[in-house]
Amino acid sequence: MIQGSWRALVWIGLSELFALSLWFSASVIAPELIEVWNLSSNSEAWLSTSVPIGFVIGALFSSYFGVADRFNSRKVFAVSVFLGAILNALLILVDYAFFGILLRILTGITLAGVYPIAVKILSQWFPKKRGFAIGILIAALTLGSSLPHFVIMFFSSLNWKLVIICTSVLALLSAIIVTYILEDAPIMSEKSPFSLKLIKKVVTNKPVMLANYGYFGHMWELYAMWTWLPAFLTASFSAYSPEFPHWFIALSSFISIGIAGGIGCVVGGLISDKIGRANLTIISMFISAICSILIGFTFGQFIWITLIICMIWGMSVISDSAQFSAAVSEIAEVEYVGTALTFQMCIGFLITIFSINLIPIIQRIVGWEWVFTILAIGPILGIVFMVKYRRYEFNNQKV
Repeated sequence: MIQGSWRALVWIGLSELFALSLWFSASVIAPELIEVWNLSSNSEAWLSTSVPIGFVIGALFSSYFGVADRFNSRKVFAVSVFLGAILNALLILVDYAFFGILLRILTGITLAGVYPIAVKILSQWFPKKRGFAIGILIAALTLGSSLPHFVIMFFSSLNWKLVIICTSVLALLSAIIVTYILEDAPIMSEKSPFSLKLIKKVVTNKPVMLANYGYFGHMWELYAMWTWLPAFLTASFSAYSPEFPHWFIALSSFISIGIAGGIGCVVGGLISDKIGRANLTIISMFISAICSILIGFTFGQFIWITLIICMIWGMSVISDSAQFSAAVSEIAEVEYVGTALTFQMCIGFLITIFSINLIPIIQRIVGWEWVFTILAIGPILGIVFMVKYRRYEFNNQKV
């Protein structure tokens, strides 16, 4: 059983890594798409927010109908990522912004059947001590989300369509792994029929909602940072040296978001199982809030100073993400844990839409030096709620 669990973790993590490459596949080639689709530069945010908009729609649908609790999780994952790969590949045929944005929204809808479902599958394989396991899963998500920054280093000088094709192929590999290699967990939760009571039980469970509120503060910061850090690095490095190579900026983004973030997830998972979910999230959000305030002071300064803070920020901003999901999966009743996780992520990603779009507006007013300070609001509020959640966690451990 133990050996099978770790083997399943490898396949789930690899599938998640490949699948989540779809998230920013269009964002990294935004300049090319803006030209092809004849968009203004101000519309670039829509290339990023269209996916979370779709994710929210898909998560609402899944949560309302209890998809995660009514159907085989592995099959839901496989079908969702397969459809996502096809929708993503269709971008190479699109010449108009309307259809391009629509495809990105639809891709986001399919990803609502990937990320929350993967967390539930993993919780079935790891009924206890799942902090580290989910940390590995979120590390895979982080690397997958940043993977297009790595891919573009090789294909940016050739053709933007190769980035889309590469990420679609990776997503198809994810579907193959989940369908033909990954097995169902030996301990499966019973499929529960649809009931509005499932959502009602989630929102009336106080400790679950406190963990959710902490997660919402975390999400205010996370995807806005992931979306706009590459633009900040481009502006900052160009201010330091106008002839700075584009490939180095892409590599810096991949290291700060993907590599550092992946390490943060694994370390966070290990530590959380020892000091508790709440304590780990409080520490992580404190560090990430400090980084979001400090990063602007490095604008146009020595590159190594910027990169150090970026990597610390990249580690801390995601190191707690898995623990919010783990907390909900541990404290929610088995009958609605899938719906609870989907609901959590639905609202969380809805919040990202606002923070992602707010950054360019504020940036035009205060500049890159100060814009990221508004992201500190999220983790600061998150800390407040996780301090309150901590006593429920302590009582749960005693039981």
